[in-house]
Amino acid sequence: MAAPILSYEGLGLVQGDGWLFRGIDLYVGPRDRLALIGRNGAGKTTLLKCLAGLIETDEGRRTIVPGKKVVLLEQDPSIPGFASLEDWVLAGEDAPAPYEAAAIAGQLGIDLARETATASGGERRRAAIVRALAQEPDVLLLDEPTNHLDLAAIDWLEDWLKRFKGAFVVISHDRTFLTRLTSSCIWLDRGTLRRAEIGFGGFDAWTERVYEEEARAAEKLDAKLKLELHWLQRGVTARRRRNQGRLAKLHEMRAQRAAMIGGPGAAKLGLARDDVKTKAVIDAERVTKGFGDRPIIRDFTLRVQRGDRIGIVGANGAGKTTLLKLLTGELQPDEGRVTLAKTLSGIVIDQQRKLMAPDKRVRDVLAEGGDWIDVRGHKTHIKGYLKDFLFSPEMTEAPVGSLSGGERSRLLLAREFARASNLLVLDEPTNDLDLETLDLLQEVIADYDGTVLIVSHDRDFLDRTVTVTLGLDGSGRVDVIAGGYEDWAKRRRATLPAAGRRVAAEESVAARTSASSGAASGKAKLSYKDQRDLDRLPQEIERIEGEIGKVELALADPKLYAENPRRFDELMTKAASLRVEKEAAEERWLEVAEMAEALSA
Repeated sequence: MAAPILSYEGLGLVQGDGWLFRGIDLYVGPRDRLALIGRNGAGKTTLLKCLAGLIETDEGRRTIVPGKKVVLLEQDPSIPGFASLEDWVLAGEDAPAPYEAAAIAGQLGIDLARETATASGGERRRAAIVRALAQEPDVLLLDEPTNHLDLAAIDWLEDWLKRFKGAFVVISHDRTFLTRLTSSCIWLDRGTLRRAEIGFGGFDAWTERVYEEEARAAEKLDAKLKLELHWLQRGVTARRRRNQGRLAKLHEMRAQRAAMIGGPGAAKLGLARDDVKTKAVIDAERVTKGFGDRPIIRDFTLRVQRGDRIGIVGANGAGKTTLLKLLTGELQPDEGRVTLAKTLSGIVIDQQRKLMAPDKRVRDVLAEGGDWIDVRGHKTHIKGYLKDFLFSPEMTEAPVGSLSGGERSRLLLAREFARASNLLVLDEPTNDLDLETLDLLQEVIADYDGTVLIVSHDRDFLDRTVTVTLGLDGSGRVDVIAGGYEDWAKRRRATLPAAGRRVAAEESVAARTSASSGAASGKAKLSYKDQRDLDRLPQEIERIEGEIGKVELALADPKLYAENPRRFDELMTKAASLRVEKEAAEERWLEVAEMAEALSA
């Protein structure tokens, strides 16, 4: 094991009336890829700031190898007193070189000349990433780096981190991001820190084993103490197992939907069938919408049925919010029509969540100060309902102002889901939620009786919840795919090459071929090996993905580790090997695809 370049020994920090955490030992090696995981309010962000040296702790010793640079990407960076994003990015003693910042900004698609006063959340997040990466750190501390990023920016950041020669510690609710990038997990739980040398893909199985061991130890405790310590863990464990059954049901629903969808881009879902018509809640026919000369949505047709879970994906500015407003009747089309069922009654949970009064108690928010809440027509005791949303029963009296950001989001979800409705609209619902709350939200959506519309950049969340994905490419075209994000991504990979990568591909190939282009005679073409890889790799990647899916399905069996730990370890190793093989195949395919694109230009 390589010597650490950053460490904290005996770390302890008092917060409020007690210790937030104590006795924590944390070591970061030269090439570590660490996922920092814990519930909202556990202290993950605070721990990152301790590692960065920004917080003076009550106990412990921080050590860093001389000459090594640690950079923190904060979740909500403060940008006061700077006229433009560029002024902020290039400020400070450790300011990056202007050319480095400009190069990364170009890849992320951010104009650093933007005035800070008018910059959006996404633009501020991109500027913060530019500032952090361009400093050429040895250790990167990343706090929710994918928040406010679109899919193209997330893909670029993943590729950059894969090539990064330093170490990083990352907090993220994006399971796909964590699974693709991390090789070790550190779990902050009830003031203690555990570490396992497994990627995030093995995190759930690892925590299951920890909970089982704690449950056995808790048998020696009295019933009250056991309840206090383990009600949440038992709920999380049971939820994960139930969600496996829900995923099977979701795949059945996708198969049924696929039978109603035609070829790529088609969305005329059984328009002539009377039995389908009676179930329709939203009917969009040949809808077109634009602003000025730019088409946002063009010739779009879709019939949304009762019970559908519709995911909307695409780059920032591609038209996701416009499409959502068209489908809900908030915006009228320029051409075509959108018909809503007369009985449609919706609730909207958007990314600009309204702050609840900080002086109100949880009981006031949910039940107007009472003990009972009406949950979609059923009278439920507030304490039992709170447990369903991962709150302890004692939290009924807690003031809203004392809750963490994630806990406030959970309370908002609890309040909104209690209302009677048959349409649920979620605009970026996963921001600021921890992984356990995401499991909860997945469960609530699966059990919801009505129709769900979701705009999200969270790929794993979409794969776990939606039956149909609407993919926007920014040209006005909307692809309708039965399935989740990965099903849409496969469709995109089947085209050569993806539109979002074309400019970068041409620039990359131009750099490699400029020296020889003047001397070449006749029309250049791919070598035999390059052409062969170009033709065969899409099928090979699909085969590997199928193998990964089979392995992950086997690992999802909660009994596997207990009954056959050797088989569990074999499958974990195989999954890791397949992911490496897939990445290599994808990189090679992209390389030859770029070459082919440049030669055909």
